[in-house]
Amino acid sequence: MTDATEADLTGGTPRPRPEGEVEKIGDRKLKPATMMMGHGYDPMLSEGALKPPIFLTSTFVFPNAAAGKRHFEGVTGKRPGGAEGLVYSRFNGPNQEILEDRLAVWEEAEDALAFSSGMSAIATLFLSMVKPGDTIVHSGPLYAATETLISRILGRFGVNWLDFPAGATREEIDAVLSKAATGNVALIYLESPANPTNALVDVEAVAASRDAIFTGDTKPPIAIDNTFLGPLWAQPLKQGADIVVYSLTKYAGGHSDLVAGGVLGSKAHINTIRLMRNTIGTICDPNTAWMLLRSLETLELRMSRAGENAAKVCEFLASHPKVEKVGYLGFLDRGEDKRQADIYRRHCTGAGSTFSLYLKGGEKEAFAFLDALKIAKLAVSLGGTETLASHPAGMTHLSVAEERKQALGITDNLVRISIGVEDADDLIADFENALKAV
Repeated sequence: MTDATEADLTGGTPRPRPEGEVEKIGDRKLKPATMMMGHGYDPMLSEGALKPPIFLTSTFVFPNAAAGKRHFEGVTGKRPGGAEGLVYSRFNGPNQEILEDRLAVWEEAEDALAFSSGMSAIATLFLSMVKPGDTIVHSGPLYAATETLISRILGRFGVNWLDFPAGATREEIDAVLSKAATGNVALIYLESPANPTNALVDVEAVAASRDAIFTGDTKPPIAIDNTFLGPLWAQPLKQGADIVVYSLTKYAGGHSDLVAGGVLGSKAHINTIRLMRNTIGTICDPNTAWMLLRSLETLELRMSRAGENAAKVCEFLASHPKVEKVGYLGFLDRGEDKRQADIYRRHCTGAGSTFSLYLKGGEKEAFAFLDALKIAKLAVSLGGTETLASHPAGMTHLSVAEERKQALGITDNLVRISIGVEDADDLIADFENALKAV
């Protein structure tokens, strides 16, 4: 939370943290899973409530006029860092600020912001960083709505873009960034693993290339969508990224019952993005923030179980005669793509639970498989407690041009699967039965 968020509710003196905040026991630094139970919240400021109440209010009372002026200096950007207390629910709120504190803990980020959706987080990031004539360099493929936002919407306002494939080498990245450097590169935007192919981006190579080609004020920040693996299996800030983006709808929310987004990074970058969020009002609502606080308490448990299930399910699918291949990160060490395997070893601590399944055939076979599922639900999204399956070419990436889909490997026989926390053997039985329909 920003300074004095809860203190302001009682007219108290601003302070950076609730009294009794525990981050270490002796010399032991507490793990994120432990800190999710109380970090950023003092029950004594809310009638002793063990869990934060939902603060359903549009505005907040200032203790005095000078405090109101001070808060608005932060809100309007006259002073960096945002408001030092609560002002108005378009800018901040207790639930959102506790959530932001806890999001930052997972990746040891300096600061974080919560948004009304993953796409509102991405859109606010772009709007805060680019202006007409600027260039965005990005990896490909990206989530279809992100590609649409860059090429079709920002493109209408004079923003240019260049891209390189997700698995690009340092030399390939150098070539694209060098070409882009003839103009003003405002942002390097990555997505790893790529949606829906599961291809990994070498964040370290991108950072090294950026640092070699750009200097001083011309050096663009590197932002990365970490939804598929973060925060448990990948932490890109450690590989050189400056900003991490999340669809909190997915693993962070984890129950397919909310929509939200998050951005983490340095205070300097977050301050820039916060000013745009304050202006256009893309903050998430208090109830969603409260639900996310609940979900973060079980994030490690849910992701671990889903990851274990995915490993078992993928072992079954990989040997099935009707399966062409399984794009599962845990199989990279077995394949011929040594570069992807190397990125995985350097960047990831787990293979995740979302993968690409390529059936032998095309759309007809993919649809037959999807329609025959009993336990797995035919729905888009990922990272929930339930197993989900969808057809990217005909659903989430339908708006992507056909030639680009083919170039990026988004084929008609591709099914994207997100494994949940059900019994793994039950899921295997469901997939085995569905494959009979192919």
